[in-house]
Amino acid sequence: MALWLVFALMTAAAIFAVLWPLSRRGGTPGGSDIAVYRDQLDEIGRDRAAGLIGEAEAEAARVEVSRRLIGAADAAKTTKPADSASPSWRRRATAVAGLVLLPLGAAALYLALGSPQMPGEPLAARLRAAPQNNSITALVSQVEAHLEREPNDARGYEVLAPVYLRLGRYDDAVYARRKLLALSGETSERQSDLGEALTAASNGIVTDEAKSAFERAVALDATALKAQFFLGLAAEQDGDKPKAAAIWRGMLEKAPPDAPWAATVREALGRVGGTPPATTTAPGPSADDVAAANSMTEKDRGDMIRTMVARLADRLKQNSDDIEGWQRLLRAYMVLGERDKALAAAADAKRAFTSDPDKLRRVEDMIKALGLEG
Repeated sequence: MALWLVFALMTAAAIFAVLWPLSRRGGTPGGSDIAVYRDQLDEIGRDRAAGLIGEAEAEAARVEVSRRLIGAADAAKTTKPADSASPSWRRRATAVAGLVLLPLGAAALYLALGSPQMPGEPLAARLRAAPQNNSITALVSQVEAHLEREPNDARGYEVLAPVYLRLGRYDDAVYARRKLLALSGETSERQSDLGEALTAASNGIVTDEAKSAFERAVALDATALKAQFFLGLAAEQDGDKPKAAAIWRGMLEKAPPDAPWAATVREALGRVGGTPPATTTAPGPSADDVAAANSMTEKDRGDMIRTMVARLADRLKQNSDDIEGWQRLLRAYMVLGERDKALAAAADAKRAFTSDPDKLRRVEDMIKALGLEG
């Protein structure tokens, strides 16, 4: 309704701009000149009476002004009434056109180019209808507004905390993690998440408070991987490299062969001079597989390799968090000369790690190394 009111006011303003000049009536031709000349004659008389000009100058001026006055009077007499009526008729025709055609033309243009059949929809309804089109900032603002109304909604803080961490709003992430602990109770995972947020807020330094949170997480669950990793990092930062190496080596000894986090822990272990256990090597063909491959024809060997690659691709569909598996798959496709499959696998790998910047960076590095960019 407000929009239509604005349109109506704009149309009225446009019509007024057209009609205003037409409403000003023109004077009778010559009428204004006659009045001017008469005023000049009176002024000449006053100047002569006051002695400002001589009689000769006054008489010459009267003759000239009188001549002009007679000419103006003759012009007014010879003007035909139809001449003054004609502009009046044109003004009326133009006024009617402005009053009728301008609104009709605007309405026709809107019906042709606009969408009058579409119903109005409030902003809130549009945001709810298409959340995938909203930016992260808009979605965060919605949850924050909800939490202002419902400050004890633990689910809201659970949703916001990891988003805050990803956006670099570390203090807000710490606040959300603490609220979640207060509202929902203590668990190993929540203590680990609090410690992670505290570490991020301290520019990667595991503070005493963060270390306490990680120790509490391990006390609640001895297999808490995140807490164990950060406790190793705390030991490294304290200068106790043997303790850090022992923690990280213990994680790797218990890790499954395809653990997605194993590469990160191995890298940290190497940083403190530790040696990873033999069980952490990437899975590969057995000795029997190698012997069988050597006795095969070229075609059979290629078929076997493609079968193994297909098996790896199927496994990654079930466990897309295996960064090393994706790297092996990309490399295998390039060795086989199947660039299209490599490109498709690269796109799948990037989608799998959208929420994990470190792994996404490793995938992108592999893509660059294999020449799969663009």
